[in-house]
Amino acid sequence: MFGKGLGPEGAIIGLDVDIDAIRRAQSALQQLKCRVFLLNSNFSDVKDAVLRQGFEKVDFILADLGVCSSQLDDSLMGLSFQRNMPLDMRLDKRLKTTAADIINRTDEKSLADLIYKFGEERASRRIAKCIVEHRRREKITTTGQLAAIVSAAMTGRGTKKWTRIHPATRTFQALRIAVNDELGNLAALLETAPQILKKDGRVAIISFHSLEDRLVKTSFRENEKQGVYRILTEKPVVADHNEVLRNRRARSAKLRIAQRN
Repeated sequence: MFGKGLGPEGAIIGLDVDIDAIRRAQSALQQLKCRVFLLNSNFSDVKDAVLRQGFEKVDFILADLGVCSSQLDDSLMGLSFQRNMPLDMRLDKRLKTTAADIINRTDEKSLADLIYKFGEERASRRIAKCIVEHRRREKITTTGQLAAIVSAAMTGRGTKKWTRIHPATRTFQALRIAVNDELGNLAALLETAPQILKKDGRVAIISFHSLEDRLVKTSFRENEKQGVYRILTEKPVVADHNEVLRNRRARSAKLRIAQRN
């Protein structure tokens, strides 16, 4: 269990925007001997969170950027196209804008740009066109509707038939990133981390797609050039074959670690 080596003088400060994740963590960590502070907050606010708990510096920062199975299965969160759910995608229910808001209100060009930028989807313009054509007839409110629209766009004339991944995967990723400002929050964490790490403290970040990993890699390298960090993972650590067999979602995970000078 994470933190089991810490004694009564040690402390864990955990942050998550999903209140249900906080409740699960409370149950999982209740047997630890160290102090545990669990806050319903974004990791971009880690500096303020640390200061509020009476600390100035920390020994270790761990950020897991992925969504968990319970979130994907949550019918109210609307993250998955495996089942028909409300098109929401807010990990933090305090946020105002849902994925349905973006899909139904954004103009075609901006929607295509969003899908391309955050989903790295080459067929973004065709997908955006199909979405706009569909919403003229009826509002798009569920994950099933959106997945069907994207699938039709991806298998239409002039577009290669999808094979390896579901055709809606990148579009759903783009919307989730936009709704939760995931890259903006990651950038804030990367900027803050050196300020609150003790000397020889480490920051470890697990990313799940190339946009996240690129931000982490660039930040670590820039800080290393400035003498702030020493990179401990020249190449990201990835799951081995056995781990992927146990947890298929681990196949896209990449771990990078840096140490504060």
